[in-house]
Amino acid sequence: MVFSVGRKVMVLVAAVLLAAPVQGQAGGIAGNQFTNGGDGIKTATAPPPGTYYRFYNFFYTADRMRDGSGDKMDIDFDVFVYANVHRLIHFPGWTVLGGDFFSNIVIPVVYTDLKIGAAGIKEDDFSLGDIFVEPVALAWHGERWDAAVGIGVWVPTGYFDKDKPSSPGKDYWSGMFSAGATLYLDAAKTWSVSALGRYEVHGKRRGVDLTPGDDFHFEWGIGKALPKDWKMGPLQFWEVGVAGYAQWQVTDDRGRDFDWDKSVHDRVFAAGPEIRCMIPAWKTVVELRSLKEFGAVDRSEGILTALVLTKAF
Repeated sequence: MVFSVGRKVMVLVAAVLLAAPVQGQAGGIAGNQFTNGGDGIKTATAPPPGTYYRFYNFFYTADRMRDGSGDKMDIDFDVFVYANVHRLIHFPGWTVLGGDFFSNIVIPVVYTDLKIGAAGIKEDDFSLGDIFVEPVALAWHGERWDAAVGIGVWVPTGYFDKDKPSSPGKDYWSGMFSAGATLYLDAAKTWSVSALGRYEVHGKRRGVDLTPGDDFHFEWGIGKALPKDWKMGPLQFWEVGVAGYAQWQVTDDRGRDFDWDKSVHDRVFAAGPEIRCMIPAWKTVVELRSLKEFGAVDRSEGILTALVLTKAF
């Protein structure tokens, strides 16, 4: 399907949420709302019962936009996104199906600096993104495994302007189901392998007949705990490893107001190193990971770096 440069780039970036990679629009509308790479090498392990505050700092940079065939588009593209994301997790002390019941809410504030030279676009935006509410989730902890499931909804609270690609809102509701597990490869739990899948179902964009296709996310991590006597001042209980993610659009975009090839589905993969540690005096865990994307189709391809602080109360 052939587009003029102006039409292609105006639908090139529909929205950016939680520093999620920008998606190309040669074949479809930016759909996924979940930000890959947020939880790292223990992606499927929930904390013990209590109340927690997680403060995510996402930094995303990219200067490559891939088309529906995975080829780089010559449009003078460059984007930088910083997302300041606040997540509150609460365990009320209930046990359901043998697991610990919990709920959480995620509130993002997003800054985006975007340039698409081929269309004369150079803009930035700083505003509230779409809020995620997960009212029902369960976590289990076995002798050498952890598991978790959850169901939640994305609320279109973020600022959205169809003529401003840097605006962070999506302008539609989405539901998301998550399930995953962590396995410990030795009795001392020094080696871990973790995987978590998420499935997103999107609603119709308000005011138009556009419904983005469903998305599947797969996050994974392999971690190694260092000896307990390995310390650096107040920083203790170190873990190192490799984390990554994959994301696929799994169903076609739907609606009468699409004018591009709905059969083109976006995808991306990423992998990179991670290090995490604990500050016991502050009841805080610190995580740092940097994941390089590859194999992108119909979207941007860049580097996502995440600095995450978790405080227990």
